[in-house]
Amino acid sequence: MLFERPEVGATAILISVSFEKSPSPDLDELVELSKTAGLLVVEAMKVFKERINPKSFIGKGKLEEIKQIAKRHEAGLLVINNELSPGQQRNIETAIQCRVVTRTELILMIFADRALSHEGQLQVELAQLKHAQTRLVRGWTHLDRQKGGVGLRGAGEKQVELDRRMLSDRVKFFEKKLAQIEKNRRQNRRLRHSNETQTMALVGYTNAGKSSLFNRLSGADALVADKLFATLDPTIRRVSLPGVRECMLADTVGFVSQLPHQLVEAFHATLEEVSGADLLLHVVDISDENFEARIEQVRGVLGQIGADGIPELLVFNKIDLLDDRDRLDSLGKLGVCISVKSKYGLDELIKRIASVIGVFSPYQFKLSVCDGSTRAWLYQKSAIIEEKFEDEGYFDLTLRGDPALIKELKKRTQS
Repeated sequence: MLFERPEVGATAILISVSFEKSPSPDLDELVELSKTAGLLVVEAMKVFKERINPKSFIGKGKLEEIKQIAKRHEAGLLVINNELSPGQQRNIETAIQCRVVTRTELILMIFADRALSHEGQLQVELAQLKHAQTRLVRGWTHLDRQKGGVGLRGAGEKQVELDRRMLSDRVKFFEKKLAQIEKNRRQNRRLRHSNETQTMALVGYTNAGKSSLFNRLSGADALVADKLFATLDPTIRRVSLPGVRECMLADTVGFVSQLPHQLVEAFHATLEEVSGADLLLHVVDISDENFEARIEQVRGVLGQIGADGIPELLVFNKIDLLDDRDRLDSLGKLGVCISVKSKYGLDELIKRIASVIGVFSPYQFKLSVCDGSTRAWLYQKSAIIEEKFEDEGYFDLTLRGDPALIKELKKRTQS
């Protein structure tokens, strides 16, 4: 008899299971992830157990309770904030007659919906395939049937073996494609390094405001949305900031606690933009009451990708939502407090960036008031630190002393 999985529904029950001597999973985060996936959350609960039940993970009594809750709400989905073995997942679905999705699968669903670029879609599909490979051992009963016939390895090859081989072939196919993309990224990074172009990468917990800050600093129009994982595809722009040498700024995918290792592996090429940066701007949503835990969660992912040794500047965003002045002062000692929305603190942020990645000595230059095109060009390059008008008919300009920019300036004014 085949094991038929229940249909997926949009109405969901969430549970987060804690065991003795193990950290409690973040239920609030699971709620946000579920809403991002478009689910209607009708109930979210924490469950405490002494030990894992090897067959049903949480025991028959708790499963019966969840089954009744699902019936009462007509819920078609149970989202568990934990990882399950294929057998446990199958047994829970059989007991409650409701589709079961793990935290990893939920994140993969969100990523699949968010990926827009060809590269992002390749990365997500690779992650899904690698996750599927882990579900073939002692998973669904229909995979135990034997299947023989022409074109197969031989009569009697088990369906699970056939599926495993097909998945393996698909994984190799996507890995080959992504390897070429990674090669191109490395060539671009080598070119930037040969030109002594430094790179800053925006990192942080998802929905902290990284894309909004990216747009402010670069003048780009990256997608900004009040939802988790609004940005999946990395965006890189050349930026010129007052007092700072021209550099590259990378906007990256937002992190969550315990980012599934399949995603870390699949997004390796993308995350290398972080591990190869000269400075990490770690954006923190200060309005999140769990912001300190979010900082540690992001640093944990940075450790996973080998980026924990890169200089980090904490950027506390959304301070316009903070009323506690004493708390604001204490945060200012740890990093920079800003509000991307109101532009508060951006000048201080740029000064702090300059102190880390290098600043050119100011360059004094006198420019005729008649040379409006050159003055406009300097503003376009964000080269003017300070400007004073003199009665003699010229502007006394304090410029960032970028040798290439000064050379071009002299060429423009002498011609």
